Amino acid sequence: MKKTVVINVVGLTRKIVAEMPFLKEWVSERQVNTIEPVLPAVTCSAQATYLTGKYPEDTGIMGNGWYFKEESEVKFWRQPNQLIQSEKIWETLKKEDPRFTCANFFWWYNMYSSVDYSITPRPMYPADGRKIPDIYTYPSSLRDDLQKELGQFPLFKFWGPATSIEASKWIAKASKKVDKEKDPTLSFIYIPHLDYNFQRLGPDHPDIGRDLKEVDKVCKDLIKYYEGRDTEIILLSEYGITAVEQPVYINRLLRKNGYIAYRNELGHEVFDAGASEAFAVCDHQLAHVYVKDKGKIAEVRELLERLPGVEKLISGNEKKEYHLDHDRAGDIIAVADASSWFCYYYWLDDDKAPDYARTVDIHRKPGYDPAELFVDPDIKFPKLKIGLKLFKKKLGFRTLMDVIPLKPELVKGSHGRKPESPDDWPVFISSATRNERSLKATDVFDLIRSTVLSE
Repeated sequence: MKKTVVINVVGLTRKIVAEMPFLKEWVSERQVNTIEPVLPAVTCSAQATYLTGKYPEDTGIMGNGWYFKEESEVKFWRQPNQLIQSEKIWETLKKEDPRFTCANFFWWYNMYSSVDYSITPRPMYPADGRKIPDIYTYPSSLRDDLQKELGQFPLFKFWGPATSIEASKWIAKASKKVDKEKDPTLSFIYIPHLDYNFQRLGPDHPDIGRDLKEVDKVCKDLIKYYEGRDTEIILLSEYGITAVEQPVYINRLLRKNGYIAYRNELGHEVFDAGASEAFAVCDHQLAHVYVKDKGKIAEVRELLERLPGVEKLISGNEKKEYHLDHDRAGDIIAVADASSWFCYYYWLDDDKAPDYARTVDIHRKPGYDPAELFVDPDIKFPKLKIGLKLFKKKLGFRTLMDVIPLKPELVKGSHGRKPESPDDWPVFISSATRNERSLKATDVFDLIRSTVLSE
């Protein structure tokens, strides 16, 4: 078997590679293929398809989150690997050669998987309300070994207003350390940094140049390291991020028409999925709309057809055409137009927004919230406010880190739909492919498998 590494650089496209000095030169000697993105083109769905060779209709991964009907709750960013309902590539390769080993560094659904070595973010949540950066690893001894040598995983630089290249650097260093000590046959590495300012500022903003240089250096370090280990290198991405201008308030439309239910809790309106007649689980440029009474699907669809920013509605047998025919999918799947994305907000008065709305809280929110990348611009002295809150937490007081704005119009980049131009599609870069062509997302599995089996 050929030792192989798959480096997943979020947001990488043909035109982005052309602006990264090292990668531009490295890629010039290799085959660059675009990947027709899976729908939805979001982290969890794309990764699950790459790892299984199956579409969401088989993996069950409808997005970064969906409505868990058995619990009447919307849940995002679940971590158990068992949620993927198809065989993963490491399971396939292990059957072909029992000597095969695999490492997974920060790809999603990494907990309790059958890889030999894994690292994934897993904060500690003490009862006093704190959120402490941490990781989950297999074997468990890796957790202490890595953080003793590399320092605590920089969780708050992995997601939130303080995101920086430091998280991607930590992941790269951890990947190299495990590789040196364990020498896995196949490794998966996640480099997320381009996700942040591409969404904050938009992919064409002049300040993006700094992010490109930072990621280029991380990629150079990883590639040079693995080349020195006689490793076949595959560089790929999950989606391209494109410019957007307007958030689409799909749940507010449903609320105004009597479909959304909520509870009044301490002056806040808290979403009640189980009691709602219809609601949308918003995930970037795609939204799964769940309708309790199936006899009302047509009337809900008719309502949504009039909503500006909605390009396409998928329901009934149409879901098979888009490989989304699964019980976890919405009864109606809404796709945004090129300049729009779906905002999860369901309240009509910001004074009654749930307390988590103004915090970084990826698990409690019933939808993806890119506003978590910003500090509220209306806060006059944000560093002072954040510092005081952190001081209170250290003293043992409970306090709400409510510094996130309710201003989704700040977001300038998104993904999830299939962009019109292949220049904005994800890429697959390897010496293993011989002919330049557009790949299906399901082809990635076979290309990785054939690379590992090439020797």
